[in-house]
Amino acid sequence: MSVSMRDLDSAFQGAGQKAGIEIWRIENFRPVPVPKSSYGKFFTGDSYVILKTTALKSGALRHDIHYWLGKNTTQDEAGAAAVKTVELDAALGGRAVQYREVQGHETEKFLSYFKPCIIPQEGGVASGFKHVEEEEHKTRLFVCRGKHVVHVKEVPFARSSLNHDDIFVLDTKAKIFQFNGSNSSIQERAKALEVVQYIKDTYHDGKCEVAAIEDGKLMADAETGEFWGFFGGFAPLPRKTTSEEDKTVGSHPTKLLSVEKGQAVPVEADSLTRELMDTNKCYILDCGLEVFVWMGRSTALDERKSASGAAEELIRASDRVKSHIIRVIEGFETVMFRSKFESWPLATNVAVSEDGRGKVAALLQRQGVNVRGLLKAAPVKEEPQPYIDCTGNLQVWRVNGQEKVLLPAADQSKFYSGDCYIFQYSYPGEDKEEYLIGTWFGKQSVEEERVSAVSLASKMVESMKFLAAQACIHEGSEPIQFFSIFQSFIVFKGGHSDGYKNYIAEKEIPDGTYTEDGVALFRVQGSGPENMQAIQVEAVASSLNSSYCYILHSGSTVFTWAGNLTSPDDQELIERQLDLIKPNLQCKPQKEGSESELFWELLGGKSEYPSQKISREPEGDPHLFSCTFSKGNLKVMEIYNFTQDDLMTEDIFILDCHSDIFVWVGQQVDTKTKLQALTIGEKFLEHDFLLESMSHETSIYIVMEGSEPPFFTRFFSWDSAKFTMHGNSFQRKLTIVKNGGTPVMDPKRRAPVSYGGRSSVPDKSQRSRSMSFSPDRVRVRGRSPAFNALAATFENPNARNLSTPPPMVRKLYPKSVTPDSGKLASKSAAIAALTASFEQPPSARETIIPRSVKVSPPAPKSTPEPNLKENSVSSRLESLTIQEDVQEGEAEDEEGLPVYPYERLKVTSTDPVSEIDVTKRETYLSSEEFKEKFGMTKDAFYRLPKWKQNKLKMALQLF
Repeated sequence: MSVSMRDLDSAFQGAGQKAGIEIWRIENFRPVPVPKSSYGKFFTGDSYVILKTTALKSGALRHDIHYWLGKNTTQDEAGAAAVKTVELDAALGGRAVQYREVQGHETEKFLSYFKPCIIPQEGGVASGFKHVEEEEHKTRLFVCRGKHVVHVKEVPFARSSLNHDDIFVLDTKAKIFQFNGSNSSIQERAKALEVVQYIKDTYHDGKCEVAAIEDGKLMADAETGEFWGFFGGFAPLPRKTTSEEDKTVGSHPTKLLSVEKGQAVPVEADSLTRELMDTNKCYILDCGLEVFVWMGRSTALDERKSASGAAEELIRASDRVKSHIIRVIEGFETVMFRSKFESWPLATNVAVSEDGRGKVAALLQRQGVNVRGLLKAAPVKEEPQPYIDCTGNLQVWRVNGQEKVLLPAADQSKFYSGDCYIFQYSYPGEDKEEYLIGTWFGKQSVEEERVSAVSLASKMVESMKFLAAQACIHEGSEPIQFFSIFQSFIVFKGGHSDGYKNYIAEKEIPDGTYTEDGVALFRVQGSGPENMQAIQVEAVASSLNSSYCYILHSGSTVFTWAGNLTSPDDQELIERQLDLIKPNLQCKPQKEGSESELFWELLGGKSEYPSQKISREPEGDPHLFSCTFSKGNLKVMEIYNFTQDDLMTEDIFILDCHSDIFVWVGQQVDTKTKLQALTIGEKFLEHDFLLESMSHETSIYIVMEGSEPPFFTRFFSWDSAKFTMHGNSFQRKLTIVKNGGTPVMDPKRRAPVSYGGRSSVPDKSQRSRSMSFSPDRVRVRGRSPAFNALAATFENPNARNLSTPPPMVRKLYPKSVTPDSGKLASKSAAIAALTASFEQPPSARETIIPRSVKVSPPAPKSTPEPNLKENSVSSRLESLTIQEDVQEGEAEDEEGLPVYPYERLKVTSTDPVSEIDVTKRETYLSSEEFKEKFGMTKDAFYRLPKWKQNKLKMALQLF
């Protein structure tokens, strides 16, 4: 599309450069910017152009342009708005989706920009009306329709306007009444209350009474009598009459028309395919309620204007007032448009470049306009965060037929690709433990055991009264939360379950289950000690990748291999994983390009291998859908610009983040439907409603209302109190409206934590889990010297010297026993002596842990089924570990704690303080200086997740 300065209206210069909404009103056929203070205020005699700019995770800006036509606007003004919309799209590079909005029939997407509603006012600029000035309050009656967004229309103030199907709002001088038709749904009534709140705030300064009137309620109720008094007393309501606006658009065969010289000409074809449309032309796809205008990338601006005019004429000629005109550009078609075709290629062969946008940017830049936002922004690279407290307790079961077998702590992070597993993870919440119960399916696992795993996990969730979140995870598609919980995760080939063994026997497949004496190759990956994995791959050279490190072993012969594209951090993970796979054996390091002959011999000889890092599905821009599931059929409707208030307790919703999906289940959903939540998630993946080619192995989370985990609530501005209230959606919102917008909590129901949404209790959030993976090597980092002395008694003097720091040892389940009791027995004297020293208060220890720090006893944890017998030695070691963890993590500002100035506490200080716990430097700041440096109190700081604390401390040179 060619671009010239005459095509660009000066009012659009600089538009769409940052996320948000911009509005212009058509005055004398020219767009005039509307002040932000007037956004959401529309006049029936005017036409408007509205631009919605959205910043995507990719760094790009998406533009949606709407032109809104008031019911009394002139045809010339409406035509000017349509033309200016095309011009605005040209100024933005020709990629925006454009929508025609008619008063009273707006799209849900448009209404979502102005939640809870828009109430157009009489008046206009060029239509012969004057804007109505504010005067004495006038009693008005509105009808409200909609379950997710509300269409509000003023109707005559008369009893004849009322009916049993809709919801009405009567706005009087002293009180606002909401009349709920007997046939209206709870969700519609709840949404209408948001309109009541809007009217209360906008027209009454938040100062008036609110009353809810139920259709059919007897006159004995005072407020009901007061309501009917405005209509001259109670009388039966007439049956609803069908108006022109109530008529639905009948079934309409989808037709494709080509625009030739401003005229729409039918395209003859047996079926709709992408190949029917030419990039040099414009087309109209008439679907009845939606009329799409498709504009080829090579079409001129005048051709696009002509096609838009042809679509307007098509609607006008057939008197379809409800139809929406949606204009799309080749290469940027909407999901709804593409879904109308029988076949649509995943990637069209269109040269989508920055040329059009770049030319516009160059033209505007010469006029001194800041054009930064017209070009694609660089994507923000962020390390994915788990958004879950990783200091909790873990139990893991392997599924064997119809049963589950508890794994000992030492094997909890060692999975086999031919097996299925169930894990239960508990972590600290505000006033009780939160739970995540999940299933993991190996790539080689059999269908029968997958079904059994889901059934067993679902029963566990049901037994906990649906208070636990549930996850369904497939090998190779694990989310960051899963890896962070397990911290060090290994996947071996083969399996040990009966299902797997029977399958390979039946198919006469050789058993490739991992053995310590065999040849095995592991790819090592991850971001650090708390998120690292070793995945067994085929022991052949083609399995190597220059972007990864590998461990290769054959019996006692161990090689490590570092690709040329790996970093020192990647190479450090090899040493940590060696301690888990082949501890206490000397390895032979290999660098890519300088491998030994024996190395290649074990891999069966040299061959080509890739160098590009294996890409995982990135987290996409979130989409929220409401779901209706009946008789195996799933229907969904997208909710645009969603908020927490869109989650209704009677319904099920799906939050699609592309890399994983969440099925949110309201408390008042019936038990039968709750048990179908996983099926609903699987159906969603199967249908691929957003046409984004989602894998059927995408992780599915099932989230119950009131027990939302922090990695779900982060997508919302979350208020936990809203889900601790009594009643259905309508009753809860009525309570909020009557109490001035403040949720009234049910004291009998707990309030889940909010973590950016959610945070955890200070003493627990600082506590790390510890686990000894190797009986002969207890490696603990960041402990006190006394505890390190205990660890040293377990060091094997014959163990190899490592050039890298020891691994971060984690205790996955405090009461599980890892060390071999026989080996520990010979060391009991050393343990007893050292443990006794911890029970005394020696002065040396006080210099390490501030004496004013009080140790809170850890919250009681659920006890797993023990597979090994505990002895007194392991119990003592366990209690010692927990005590150290609590003391290390706890840091409260109490009297008696030494206070030092910030300049002496910094790691770069020229006059550093001695004899302090260097891992908790911030605790020695005074409360005043702490608040000055961190911008918050100590209590608020310790309620942040650990990674945020460390980030702040690093910025202040205290870490």
